Amino acid sequence: MTKPDKEKLFRIAFLNHGKVYELFCTDVCTSDLLGFVEASGLEFGEKDSMVVDPTEEKLRDEFEGVETLHLPHHSVLRVEEVRKKGQAVIRDRESGEKVTPFPAQPGSRPRN
Repeated sequence: MTKPDKEKLFRIAFLNHGKVYELFCTDVCTSDLLGFVEASGLEFGEKDSMVVDPTEEKLRDEFEGVETLHLPHHSVLRVEEVRKKGQAVIRDRESGEKVTPFPAQPGSRPRN
């Protein structure tokens, strides 16, 4: 017995600017654009939660207003159908460690 489509949830991992992004979405398929994978229905944690994860907030802000991601085939690392939503993360490509963005001080410049 298969689950109805509306209950499906996917975790998709892909490369973006040298980092591995892991997001949750409700639909993944081959895009009409040749060589791309389409991910839509992006899911993030509850915004009203008492605990705020800076990585998930960064991802929520970065993908705000995005209805569908068209990802190049070569950037997609893994697509998994999962039972429940986890935390969206950004990982370092080499070490696999989670990357936590810290807010910059107003007026400060990045170090070289």
